[in-house]
Amino acid sequence: MESVATNSSESLGWMERLITELSSEMIRVPFEELTAAIDDALRRVGEELEVDRVALIQIVDDTSIAKVSEWLNPALPFPVDADSEPFKGLIQSPPIADTPIVLDRIDPLLTGVTSGLSDGYDSPSPLKSAVVVPVTIPDALRCALAVAVVHGYRSWPEIIVERLRLVAEILTTAWHRHTQELALRQSRSELARLATRLDRDTHETAKPPKVVPSFEEIVGDSRALHAALERLQEVAAGDTTVLLLGETGTGKELFARALHARSPRRPFPMISVNCAALPPTLIESELFGHERGAFTGAMTQRQGRFELAHRGTLFLDEIGDLPLDLQAKLLRVLQEGEFERLGASHSRKVDVRIVAATHRDLDEEVREARFREDLYYRLNVFAIRLPPLRERRSDIPALVWFLIRKRQAEMHRWIKRIPDEILERLQQHSWPGNIRELENVVERALIHSTGDTLLLFDDDIQSPSDDSPSDTTLESVERSHIEEILRECGGRINGRGNAAERLGMHPNTLRFRMKRLGIVRTRATSASSREAMARLR
Repeated sequence: MESVATNSSESLGWMERLITELSSEMIRVPFEELTAAIDDALRRVGEELEVDRVALIQIVDDTSIAKVSEWLNPALPFPVDADSEPFKGLIQSPPIADTPIVLDRIDPLLTGVTSGLSDGYDSPSPLKSAVVVPVTIPDALRCALAVAVVHGYRSWPEIIVERLRLVAEILTTAWHRHTQELALRQSRSELARLATRLDRDTHETAKPPKVVPSFEEIVGDSRALHAALERLQEVAAGDTTVLLLGETGTGKELFARALHARSPRRPFPMISVNCAALPPTLIESELFGHERGAFTGAMTQRQGRFELAHRGTLFLDEIGDLPLDLQAKLLRVLQEGEFERLGASHSRKVDVRIVAATHRDLDEEVREARFREDLYYRLNVFAIRLPPLRERRSDIPALVWFLIRKRQAEMHRWIKRIPDEILERLQQHSWPGNIRELENVVERALIHSTGDTLLLFDDDIQSPSDDSPSDTTLESVERSHIEEILRECGGRINGRGNAAERLGMHPNTLRFRMKRLGIVRTRATSASSREAMARLR
């Protein structure tokens, strides 16, 4: 086959602009957006050079590599495995030096190296022509920028290779900044935990309990929290699907992040999706992505959350609110490891670990035909129950000091003492909103405290002597009234004669009020919903 020469003059002009833009962008981009910026840079290189694969690979040692990010040409006529094994063969045989590896024709030169990499393909090797540019940051990090084609042969002029080296240096420096920032944040988390423990030991006379390992911002040493963290440690090292159960505000997303940070997938992204916050018409596009023109307004191709989380972790928060039709598609991804973008004609494979969370009783949801039984059993492989704050009252002093240290600097406060009577009141409170409610109480207390002693905002929480079985506060009366109207309306909010109209408020206002009061809507199960459930099965 004849070699296809790269149009050097056109590519050089574009690459000069790209190098200038990346030099500026990678310095300013926030830490949270750095991996996405690297992904976009690889896409721009691949599209302009008209190649099929562009990857940034971290070289761990002579026998191990880790793919940081990769772009694959979506127009390939046959599927290409997203694994880094083809590049691994190029990098490790022979062991890569500090000079670029330029291969115009791979198959006659590396037949032994690339053998076995084309299983399932009619063509020989997935890679026909490639260039690998190594970059080393002394005593810190070693990476390689790999560019390859699979549909033909390509020559790589020296000037193009030199520009790719500059791109590789910029991206490697950015990835080094990412790893340093990640290590710094973990160190700060550990210091915050130790400071919290020191404060607790200073203000408590009881014998300190057993030290809990650092779990980012998860603070506490109660038996209930210990039990949940022990289960997290048991399952973290594998790929098992995990279901986090607990009331709203118990820290389910913190547990999901801690699980990802202790898993082998930690070099890759963790993507979070709040299934309750997305409109039903957008959930499918958010999860699986869409092709250009798949629906009105789809002007460009878009990757879904599953693709973005490839080789990492996908956190599906409030999974109990996922519509039934999307539950069936999610089940297919969990069973087969493949999905289809909206408007696509072929399936895509994905390697994702699922961590799901809900405050709902999924057993009850299954009985009421609001949640698929088969999906429930697929998700409920390893469940971890997060204890509510009222079951871990001994953790409240440590949590209060942690929240104070977290917020007081930005609020220009410097708290040194918490009166015993305030800690006692905080420990006696029932905390229906759990840690989220405690955080709000501490923030209001910081606003109210102008000295070095924490003072609660007036009437912020009830004192123990004020607690009684009959709760007659305005908030409890409002909650009871809304719950009664919802029961009478079968959980329906919109429409004539339903809850919003009977309460004299806009439906969105009612939904906001329900969320603030912690009201969970229940709907009566009709025959039609049961028939719909049967069809989905």
